[in-house]
Amino acid sequence: MATTEDLIGRTDVNDLEAILAITNTDVDEAIRAVKDNADAIFTWDYERSRHKLGRLYEKAKTSMWNGETDLPWETPVDQQAVVLANSAQFGGPGAGFDVTGTPFEKWTDKEWIEVGVQSQNWTLSQFLHGEQGALVCTAKIVESVPWIDAKYYAATQVMDEARHVEVFAKYLDTKLSGHYPINAHLRLLLDDIVTDSRWDMTYLGMQIMVEGLALAAFGFIHALTTEPLLKQLLRYVMADEARHVAFGVLSLQEYYEGLSSSELRERQEFAFEAAVRMRDRFLQQEVWDRMGLPVKEVVSLVQQAPERQMFQQMLFSKIVPNCKKLGLLDAGDGWLRRKFGELGVIQFEDWADTGDEYEAFALAEGDKRSA
Repeated sequence: MATTEDLIGRTDVNDLEAILAITNTDVDEAIRAVKDNADAIFTWDYERSRHKLGRLYEKAKTSMWNGETDLPWETPVDQQAVVLANSAQFGGPGAGFDVTGTPFEKWTDKEWIEVGVQSQNWTLSQFLHGEQGALVCTAKIVESVPWIDAKYYAATQVMDEARHVEVFAKYLDTKLSGHYPINAHLRLLLDDIVTDSRWDMTYLGMQIMVEGLALAAFGFIHALTTEPLLKQLLRYVMADEARHVAFGVLSLQEYYEGLSSSELRERQEFAFEAAVRMRDRFLQQEVWDRMGLPVKEVVSLVQQAPERQMFQQMLFSKIVPNCKKLGLLDAGDGWLRRKFGELGVIQFEDWADTGDEYEAFALAEGDKRSA
């Protein structure tokens, strides 16, 4: 059985120095090649036998929206005003921790606003990179999954992900003030998902873990932000993402019923590794580095802010119940349950799983302007 060190390269999941030691070495490269080891699977069985996936496919066909015409791109965005409005919900810029004796001690509102602006740029950049990862991985699912119903639905998700890349890129280019390269932890996870030859690992890594975290993160920011264009953009994307996660749950639930205990353990270990990498990506070390601050000291301090701790825990509010529905929490000796306990997120196990709740995220009639 793999150890924590085997899976994530360190024995302590909270070893900050080891987390920050993982960095990108090719941030100036525009192209990155990752070897895809999957077989391209043709199926000559065209019988539509997986009715839940069929219903999801029909829902997807009628839920498409146009990122160019359905969003109010004419909306002006004042990044500094957005930062002030968001921070006011937590007591103002820099509230939440004592800055005495820290690099923040002499900061004025000007510096706090600038770091808020950079945080916006960083966050939307990582969303953009993650959506391209989903685009590539979903195309791989079309290629590698053996069921026709799953190929049909995955093809609609490819279109969804292309639309998500389009709108996040446009928002960054036209409304914000800068881009950030992909975070090293996110890049490592996407590499792992793409290089694994097993089609169900693509599902688990992307549909359950990455998309599940994205759905929770989008929901958190949608509730927090006062910026109307971003709020509507996230609402549209969340409607799609909920279907994507449900696609993973409905597909893997059937497949995992036939796996051996050792095969399930491999999936548990992969889920844990993915969870740690996704948690580590949200430290925003690239922002602090760009601001010229001592990264380790600042990250240690910022992690103490109550809203940061709440945000990092809420990221797992979709992942944990979905893993439970797939039987991964308690498979074997309950290894993944213990690991999620160590991460401090097991309390979400009885929250609604996305396989059942995706309809609640659907767009209402009249939401789309071009319709």
